Formats: sequence, structure tokens, C-alpha cells
Amino acid sequence: MCAQTFGFIGTGNMGGAVARAVRKHLDGERLLLANRTASKAEALAQELGCRTADNETVAETANFIFLGVKPQMMAALLAELGPVLARRTNRFILVTMAAGLTIARIQELSGGNYPVIRIMPNTPAAIGEGMVLYTCSEGVSPDEEQVFLEAMSGAGRLSALSESLMDAGSAVAGCGPAFVDLFIEALADGGVACGLPRAQALEFAAQMTAGAAKLVLSSGQHPGALKDAVCSPGGTTIQGVRALEAAGLRSAVIEAVLASYEKNFDLK
Repeated sequence: MCAQTFGFIGTGNMGGAVARAVRKHLDGERLLLANRTASKAEALAQELGCRTADNETVAETANFIFLGVKPQMMAALLAELGPVLARRTNRFILVTMAAGLTIARIQELSGGNYPVIRIMPNTPAAIGEGMVLYTCSEGVSPDEEQVFLEAMSGAGRLSALSESLMDAGSAVAGCGPAFVDLFIEALADGGVACGLPRAQALEFAAQMTAGAAKLVLSSGQHPGALKDAVCSPGGTTIQGVRALEAAGLRSAVIEAVLASYEKNFDLK
């Protein structure tokens, strides 16, 4: 298969994170960046050493067209791009990262039964530590899926997931970084309350969180078992865990995931 071009329409937080991940694997000449605010695309193109374009050029020329706009903006974007896509005679794949919008809905809005890859990335993909969920429409060949996976390998972990579970996966992996950032901020605030300088408190909290997450993945142990291993009876950690449980941390996190999951249905 010849070298494929990857075009990004929308280079905000998520689109930019995915573009940075793809650039780790691909030459800058194979990336095209477009954004409603051109200066944002230009700044990212300068950072990554790739090219800018307008929406129409990306839709006309890219083999993989990443749609990085908000769900509520997708209908207007695809109405604009529909005639351009209809004129194409060569192969292309739409890659959507819009929460709540199914493959069938993307095909409907774009005006054709085009091959689509639906992805749910997260912002840590920008530094190669992302969790990217994806599902392919029937029109995507195994070879094309492999090209996509190789290009996205710089994002972190990729996991194929049934489309029926994408909304649930997004509520954990896609929304989760914001939940964890809030937790890190709160940990640092607690450290400051105990007398630590804020910069050190943030460093301690962030590195601890990164290390704890890697330990879960590398050990294969349930996080509850790892928690219990550091909660000796009568020790300091168990007192902190008791306070978190009494304050309803577990319930609050579950409710946050459910609230994010349910919001997907408002976007359909």
C-alpha cells in the first residue's frame, strides 16, 4: 500500500493530541492540518513540521480524514464537506472522534456509505500515554485498519471495542483524565495544607498517580489488592482511605462516569 496522507480537520485539544501522536510515526509531509481558527493550525504545524490546509483541501486529498470537531458542529461540517467527498474517485476513510455520534450517523451526515473508523481518544495520547478506543465500519479493510493502527501507535494503547460499548468506554477513558486531574489537584491542595510548597505538592501527586497507574497495568493485579497491600491495620494510609470512603469518593466517581455516559445520548 502506498504512503497514506492523514488530514486533520479541527486541531483543538483532542484533534491536536491525536495529530501529535500520529506525527511520532509519520513524516510531516504526510500530515495536513486545518482548523476554523487558522492560526491554531499554523502554530501546531510549525511545532510538528507539517503542512496546513483548508477543510476542502483535506477532504479532497487525505486518505484518512480525521474529524476533530465537537459533536454539535459535525452536521454543519459534513454538510460543507459532503459535495467534496462525493466528487472523490480515490479511496478515503473518515475518522471520527465525536462523542455520541455513531458510524451510521456520520455516514448519514456525510451523504455516503463511506468507510469510517470511530475513535475515542484522550488527551494523554499527545505524550504517548493515551487510551484510544476504536471501531471500524464494514467498509474498512484489514490492511487499512493496520495502516491506521501503525500510524496511531505513538498515541499509547489502542483497543478495538464494539460500537455498542464506545459510549461507556469514552466515559471512562475519554473523560477520565479530567477526573484524575481533579484528584491530583485535590491531593496537591492537601499537601499544601500540610505545609508543602505547591510546586512540590503537584509533582509528588502527579508522579504518584502515574506510578500507581503503571503498577496496575504492569502487575495485572486488581487495584483493590494493591490498595490493601499498603493499608496496614492502624497505619496512616488506612486512615486516609477511611476518610475518602466516608466522604463518598467511590460513589462520586461512579456517578461522574454515569453522568458522562448519559450525556452521550443527548449528543446523538
